[in-house]
Amino acid sequence: MSGREYPDRPWIGIGLLAFRGEEVLLVRRARPPREGEWTVPGGAQDLGESAEECARRELREETGVEVGPLSLVACVDIVQRDGEERDGEGRDGGGRIRFHYTIIDFAGRWTAGEPRPGDDATEVRFFSPAELEGLDLWDETLRVIAEARGRLPPA
Repeated sequence: MSGREYPDRPWIGIGLLAFRGEEVLLVRRARPPREGEWTVPGGAQDLGESAEECARRELREETGVEVGPLSLVACVDIVQRDGEERDGEGRDGGGRIRFHYTIIDFAGRWTAGEPRPGDDATEVRFFSPAELEGLDLWDETLRVIAEARGRLPPA
């Protein structure tokens, strides 16, 4: 079976953007990839688990929060290379693939639970739109948050 680090295939990850009014719930990651960064709660899909079941499970495990109906928002690929060249001629575009995740993101409105960090997060909290600028978020995270806002019905 392929491990998550230096995999022989992409891993499927599922994210869930939870909104409380205009605020969005983010977690500070406790593990690679993107360790220490604020990001969307989520994780790897288990065999036999639907994407929506995974989204709700990961949100609950990482944050203690529940949401109502889900909307499919985006699909993002995260490919991180180790920077080590495979041969002396510089082939392979910057090294071996250390991580490759295909992330399917859902969005929903908060219904219950107070944010608390689970085992994959060091911090978790709701952020207002104005606070997002100071978090140094990945461009794709900002894009997906904006896309999610546009797909959910008004609060």
